[in-house]
Amino acid sequence: MGVKAALSKPFARFITKGIKKWSSNPIRTQQKVFDNLINKAKNTAFGKDHGFNTISSYSDFKKAVPIRDYEELASYVLRVKKGEENVLWPGKPIYLCKTSGTTSGAKYIPITKQSMPNHIHSARNALLSYIDGSNDAGFVDGKMIFLQGSPEMNSENGIPVGRLSGIVAHHVPQYLQKNRMPSYEVNCIDDWELKVDAIVDETIHENMTLISGIPSWVQMYFEKLQKKSGGKLIKDIFPNFSLFVYGGVNFDPYRKRFEELIGKSIPSVELYPASEGFISFQDSQDEEGMLLVLNEGIFYEFIKADDFFKDDRERISLKDIELGVNYAIILNTNAGLWGYNLGDTIKFVSKNPYRIIVTGRIKHFTSAFGEHVIAEEVEFAIQEGLKDFDAQIVEFTVAPQVNPKQGELPYHEWFIEFSKKPNDMKAFIAKMDLLLQQKNPYYADLLKGNILQCLKISIVKEGGFTSFMKSRGKLGGQNKIPRLSNDRKMADELIEFAEK
Repeated sequence: MGVKAALSKPFARFITKGIKKWSSNPIRTQQKVFDNLINKAKNTAFGKDHGFNTISSYSDFKKAVPIRDYEELASYVLRVKKGEENVLWPGKPIYLCKTSGTTSGAKYIPITKQSMPNHIHSARNALLSYIDGSNDAGFVDGKMIFLQGSPEMNSENGIPVGRLSGIVAHHVPQYLQKNRMPSYEVNCIDDWELKVDAIVDETIHENMTLISGIPSWVQMYFEKLQKKSGGKLIKDIFPNFSLFVYGGVNFDPYRKRFEELIGKSIPSVELYPASEGFISFQDSQDEEGMLLVLNEGIFYEFIKADDFFKDDRERISLKDIELGVNYAIILNTNAGLWGYNLGDTIKFVSKNPYRIIVTGRIKHFTSAFGEHVIAEEVEFAIQEGLKDFDAQIVEFTVAPQVNPKQGELPYHEWFIEFSKKPNDMKAFIAKMDLLLQQKNPYYADLLKGNILQCLKISIVKEGGFTSFMKSRGKLGGQNKIPRLSNDRKMADELIEFAEK
């Protein structure tokens, strides 16, 4: 064991003690965050507009601050972007995090001096929790790779602008800098395929011990490594590879393919980072879910996902949540986001401590016929379906087909790129459909009532999803394929990349 690994163990014990302290007093921890946020922001433009100086309770706050998505908060962000001080949070942000994906184009999410530690500490604490829980710190002595966006920055009125992963790259602790890959030059390559090729060249002969990234992009990296090495398994290329860190999507549908590429099972740690704040991380290898980060400048609210689009929807704080209910997650942060609809849905699986799983996106669902199928349900269907048919996937998405061929009933169309096709496609489809019915009774009722027919699969050709994302200018980094759509916009584009 190297010096870094040896020193990391007592440090991990120290940090996890602190985590247990605030996680065992969750409501008090959140109240402290709430009080601090209101007090600090009361003299900002937003605080004055919403009467923060009169807010003394959560009930007052709900009356004063409506739920908003980015577009509804954009007028304040524009003032920040123009260089105005004390708009959403005291002073100016130290960064603007640029992301895509809204109806109005790019989002610019402020990151402040006060909110930056949340991004750094939470990622660090995830690794330290793993070390303390497993007593395995070996990966600390080797090379670590983070498949991420470019660290290059632009500027808006003196405020540096970049992608979250690139911003965070500038704040990697000094003691990890020498271990970190790829090189700055390679990380700045814009073309994702060229970048992955360069990463393969740079890392193939290194002692890689920790690999991190969105599963689909890491899978591409592994496949290119395998090709470059003449078909070697990842465990033979990187014999000391011992930890996979991921976030953004459910890993389970990819797990079988990963184990095949690696040649063995590797421990993994799940993270839930967002540009708006680092929400949760996996703190245990034995318990389901990720620990909700309660002490790092985010006050959380929740709205039942089923009620989200209703006029009389109820917003609640942590103390009133129920286990097993699908919630839209709302943020109030020390970066100056207030009543902010993150767009994600989560479900609590534990209250002691508060742990969550990510279930999907509030706007990513299929409900063309009133069924409201969500990501959690389709991921369950494909994950369980793959087990019985010796099949593996690269990527998938689901959309409704409301205008089928004449004489046919409508159906759910699944676009799936297989790395290994099922040995019996017809039986696989039937099993998937049954699993989805088990998860979603409304979907089952529609089939029983002859409103829908059984799902259909359109097989996406090898490399099809990569080509599709490239055609959209969204290849690599933090970009992800939506699991579901409620229209045919993406599906109709994907047809071009399907097998004929």
